Amino acid sequence: MPSGTRIACVDDHISVCKAIVSFLRSHGFTAEAFISAEAFLQTVHENTPWRLLITDVQLPGMSGLELQSKIVDAGLDLPIVFITAFPDDMIRSRAMNAGAIGFLTKPVTDDDLLACIESALRRSSDG
Repeated sequence: MPSGTRIACVDDHISVCKAIVSFLRSHGFTAEAFISAEAFLQTVHENTPWRLLITDVQLPGMSGLELQSKIVDAGLDLPIVFITAFPDDMIRSRAMNAGAIGFLTKPVTDDDLLACIESALRRSSDG
């Protein structure tokens, strides 16, 4: 995995964001936390070179699925890994059918998260 790869984490629970960002940084990634989909989207318009997005499904305001839809509609090729405390087969299917790389249940294990990240980065570098 390339050192310094930029990964964004969107979760309204700051403790979850901090834990994921700390984990990502410990593995050599450049990571940034956002507490809302809207805050993250502001950075996308600034052409920040994100390589991966990790987002919660349930967020106040714009949901993770709505965020995914906006990213897809904008024509951005940004791999997305969803995390949720409330797994639902219909939501999982919707996210995966729209191109999500992973759909993980909280609490997320380090190994599962790292496997999703590696898969996403391999897929984006192959395409």
